[in-house]
Amino acid sequence: MFSPGRIGPLTLRNRTIKAATYEGLSHRGRVTQDLVDFHVAYARGGVGMTTVAYCAVDKDGRTDRHQILWTDEAMPGLRVLTDAVHAEGAAISAQIGHGGPVAEARGNGSPALAPSARVNVIAMNKSREATVADLRRIVAAHGHAARKAVEAGFDAVEVHLGHNYLASSFLSPKLNHRDDEYGGGLRNRARLAREVMQAVRDAVGDRIAIIAKLNMDDGAPGGFWLDEAIPVAQWLEADGTLDALELTAGSSLLNPMYLFKGDVPIDEFAGVMPQPIKAGVKMIGHRLLKHYPYTDGFLLEDARQVRAAVDLPMILLGGVTSRDVMDTAMAGGFAFVAMARALLREPDLVNRIQADAARRSLCIHCNKCMPTNYTGTRCVLVERRTSRTASWGKPEGYASSPGEWDASHHSG
Repeated sequence: MFSPGRIGPLTLRNRTIKAATYEGLSHRGRVTQDLVDFHVAYARGGVGMTTVAYCAVDKDGRTDRHQILWTDEAMPGLRVLTDAVHAEGAAISAQIGHGGPVAEARGNGSPALAPSARVNVIAMNKSREATVADLRRIVAAHGHAARKAVEAGFDAVEVHLGHNYLASSFLSPKLNHRDDEYGGGLRNRARLAREVMQAVRDAVGDRIAIIAKLNMDDGAPGGFWLDEAIPVAQWLEADGTLDALELTAGSSLLNPMYLFKGDVPIDEFAGVMPQPIKAGVKMIGHRLLKHYPYTDGFLLEDARQVRAAVDLPMILLGGVTSRDVMDTAMAGGFAFVAMARALLREPDLVNRIQADAARRSLCIHCNKCMPTNYTGTRCVLVERRTSRTASWGKPEGYASSPGEWDASHHSG
């Protein structure tokens, strides 16, 4: 676990990765000092690499109106962020993608895009069917984002092919009812994901590592499932567009709690929602947000089936809370592990485990961290109030020198 590990051109100091958890700390598409401090804590705490989530490739792909966009205005702050993480000896990855039907239509000022038009019950909005022109634009935007990531000093990009974000929604037969070259059989449904990955590889070559975060299943009847995930993983490997593969599960659209095993904090979710969504969550939240018992390494058994089918370095996600789970992953052929909630609870958990192999995470899987991404993602057992500082959203709160603050950002 604590030996160096290689992903394409990148060598990490150990085999642990801070998984992407949307931080809620960027502002109007730019990096804040709060976001820098968030990731520095994990770098200082011992991870081999931390992942910045979620950096949308285009405005209509944002799942929150404040998410980082790959604009020239964002670059100085992104460089501050990458330099700060590197100063602690860790690498840093940017998660890139397009929210598709999960995107926040109201905040983006444009309809969410989907393979086929549908109503999002949770977000209470309607998505429109993406045209081929839309898809070509979004594929190109992934390449642009990857080039910007190189320019900003990132060591890797993690391309989001999960959770029924755009590429993942195309993979799902439950969501994709198209009859063109992007719909129907699995090869057609996988076309967008493969085109996105090719655009990223063409854009950056081997200058940085390329990781894909791929769903194994959507957690919804009639959705994408493991029997289709295996050939998609094999096609991506054969395309030569990946350096490593991280496996995930669940749908932010159809079954949000499927990945987040443990308690379902209905009241906390409702508390941060605007009306009329707040009332809807209180009324039928127990039907939309289902409960799944937590167990350590809960994605391991399914991930092993993909592991057996490809030779790519693979990253195990899901219930990595102790040295025992880490060692089990290593013994099963996984090159790396990714940790999320456990590190929110203890940012220095990796250092603690390295010092004491019997150490276990203090995370109790209450999932009350999930609703906090609207005000700054945190473990509520450690930080009971917002993790945004008083300077969040103000000129002095951006991770760049005051002289780089453009007067245009004072308006609107």
